[in-house]
Amino acid sequence: MTSSRHIALITGASSGFGRATAALLAQHGYALILIARREERLHALQRELMVPVYAKSLDIRNRKEVEVFFHTLPDAFSPIDVLVNNAGLALGLAPAQDAQLDDWEVMVDTNIKGLLYVTRCVLEIMKRQNRGIIINIGSVAGEASYKGGNVYSATKAFVSQFSRNLRADLFGTNIKVTNLEPGAAETEFSLVRFKGDAARAKSVYERSTPLTAQDIAETILWIVQRPGHVNIDSIRIMPLDQTWNGLVMNKK
Repeated sequence: MTSSRHIALITGASSGFGRATAALLAQHGYALILIARREERLHALQRELMVPVYAKSLDIRNRKEVEVFFHTLPDAFSPIDVLVNNAGLALGLAPAQDAQLDDWEVMVDTNIKGLLYVTRCVLEIMKRQNRGIIINIGSVAGEASYKGGNVYSATKAFVSQFSRNLRADLFGTNIKVTNLEPGAAETEFSLVRFKGDAARAKSVYERSTPLTAQDIAETILWIVQRPGHVNIDSIRIMPLDQTWNGLVMNKK
């Protein structure tokens, strides 16, 4: 691998936004560090890409695993230029009073703690280099409230606020931070949320045209291609068929 090749680390790389982003960045010559829990999918993707790839099955919820991963990262892949914090999920759509605490814990551990563990380790690298781009995949749900959104929306509000404060902490360095907030996108998101119920997942997007994983990948590519003096603080991207719900009233 030549030293001039940019390196991007993508979490949640085995499907959806992560997979599409890996494929697109590979087309533009990036070497890739790909992290996901589903090892078979991850290595299948690795075989498809015609660039240097370091792929590792990793549970980002496990702080020790994350720290060991970075301590053992091959030197050729260590100067990370771009971090895409994509790993995340929603589980369930029950109102808070009926939701399962186990689901809440998984969302907090993945969407918040996992993101923190990876970011903190990558910051050590980017701080030494005094350069880098951190792209956090948030959600429009981080600002919008909806029935059943409870903890998922709260975790994405955390991502939004963490991104702002990270930007403030890194002010004066050459490290950029972006919070990218997609709206409805047809990936495996709803299939995971509804725990494999394909019919219910498909119904979310019926009679509409949602975003695709490629739409988000192309947005990420645009962000990383901005000139050095330009920081994209946040982007909210929604399909034309989705907008804010507005205020509602209970009609008795």
